[in-house]
Amino acid sequence: MIGEQYEDADPSEIDLADPRPHAERDLTALWRRLREKEPLHWQPPRGARPGFWVLTRYHDVSAAYRDTQRFRSDRGNVLDTLLNGGDSAAGMMLPLMDGPHHTALRGTLMKAFSPRALSGVVDSIRTASRELVTEFLERGRCDFASDIAGLLPLRAICDLLDVPPLDRRRLLDMTSSALGSHSDDALRRNAWVSRGEILLYFSDLAARRRESPGDDIVSLLTQCTVHGRRLTDEEVIFNCYSLMLGGDETTRLALVGGVAALLDAPAQWDAFRSGRITTETAVEEVLRWTTPTLHAGRTAGADIALHGRTIKKGDIVTLWNASANRDGDVFTDPDRLLLSRQPNRHLTFAYGTHFCLGAFLARAEIGAVLDDLRRMVGTMEAAGPARRVYSNFLGGLVSLPIAWSG
Repeated sequence: MIGEQYEDADPSEIDLADPRPHAERDLTALWRRLREKEPLHWQPPRGARPGFWVLTRYHDVSAAYRDTQRFRSDRGNVLDTLLNGGDSAAGMMLPLMDGPHHTALRGTLMKAFSPRALSGVVDSIRTASRELVTEFLERGRCDFASDIAGLLPLRAICDLLDVPPLDRRRLLDMTSSALGSHSDDALRRNAWVSRGEILLYFSDLAARRRESPGDDIVSLLTQCTVHGRRLTDEEVIFNCYSLMLGGDETTRLALVGGVAALLDAPAQWDAFRSGRITTETAVEEVLRWTTPTLHAGRTAGADIALHGRTIKKGDIVTLWNASANRDGDVFTDPDRLLLSRQPNRHLTFAYGTHFCLGAFLARAEIGAVLDDLRRMVGTMEAAGPARRVYSNFLGGLVSLPIAWSG
């Protein structure tokens, strides 16, 4: 389902900012080479575009996540925006903040993402998963990416934001092209338009919730105070955008990638179906294996000496989860899917103060689908070619046709 590996390529010749290597090649060998021989790699400038640092070892990546003073998020956390001078939402969107303001806003939002607050949403997820799997099992085939994985996370995050039902499919189309696409050309053509459309949508929704608040997260953002002041319209809109993309895209890609992995590992599928493997460990391995968020971007807040080199203050630094989650110093047999893997301290949800707000919800969604597959599906096989997302930030499949039966 993925192209050939970069076995002997010079890492400096591979542009990690280009979506094509991530979509068209297997980078396993490249990550291994960087971890072993050049754990702090410099990606040189290309044309007018600046260069950036690449961290690939698990312990380096996790340490950078913890150190928000030296590895800062407040200029941007995605490579593309950092390469273009910084994110326009810096200092306003939760993932693009550090320090006391981040702590205060995160504390407010955590109330809406606690297991107790999400109990009703989790019940709804289980019902929706069961209905979707039942419907498409009866048909005998589906595109798992669009028919099941594309709908379940969308339903959950839209319930939390109280997005009207008629708007949800349109939002899915917008989020699917905002950070990635089915082709490199489509990504370049549609991404900025889709991001703008999402922001405009939430601008209108937030204005309505300021006037008539409810019990949803958009209303929470419009009504809450942080350090004694209300959030601005821009802060509300940018945080809705972040929650929408984070809650929909990454879980969707993990679900699709998990099923694709089971198709490629029939022994693991059989062991899971038989009950020899728990849903809890299977969920964690799916998250490690798929790693939907390939990297996180940071800006050096000071000169940093690491591995005999110096990262200069202001340099762009990328933390590659996709490599860290395959680090053989942390994970035994890291390039094999092992649904019973324990411990499994993957970095799919990041680490430290920027640990994913929606981790509990994502685990609940993946667990619900895996439980339904275990209980209801007998046979499952590929029914056509899978297609990967074109992105340097998101990794996974945008299409996975399967044939299955109960």
